[in-house]
Amino acid sequence: MANTALIEALRAADAVQFGEFELSHGGTSSYYVDKYLFETDPRCLKLIAEAFAERVADDDKLAGVALGAVPLVAATAVETNKPYVIARKKAKEYGTAKRIEGALEEGEEVVVLEDIATTGQSAVDAVEALREAGAVVNRVIVVVDRQEGAAELLADHDIELESLLTAEDLLADADS
Repeated sequence: MANTALIEALRAADAVQFGEFELSHGGTSSYYVDKYLFETDPRCLKLIAEAFAERVADDDKLAGVALGAVPLVAATAVETNKPYVIARKKAKEYGTAKRIEGALEEGEEVVVLEDIATTGQSAVDAVEALREAGAVVNRVIVVVDRQEGAAELLADHDIELESLLTAEDLLADADS
């Protein structure tokens, strides 16, 4: 069942927009989910953190994909009182030059939190970086699954995709 309060909050924050949009993977879409509008809205952020918290296991460490999922993982960490790490797309070229920021121990169970899944490639990249750092990662939870292949790509890498909402949920009755 769709989280109607979250759907209403995303729409109220104008995070669901209609028109012609180019997506990060190069495709186009007739709708766009503006993660920066929902991630900077306190009501949306609270609802997302609560929903993520309900899906996280007691022994999971949290991970967020930089940059978009950092507010989400931080809010969820506060909601769950769990530490988290940040998975970068690539290592910094200065300082510690790490791809994984924060304390992570070999063998820790980690669940990745992400904003939007389209193809799923950024989530796969984050999981691979976490696995290379010694984490055990089997699950990614996203706010919105655009239902454009992410679940299949993640499954090919032995990763389960869970979503708070799907594109179908978010777009149902959108014109009403």
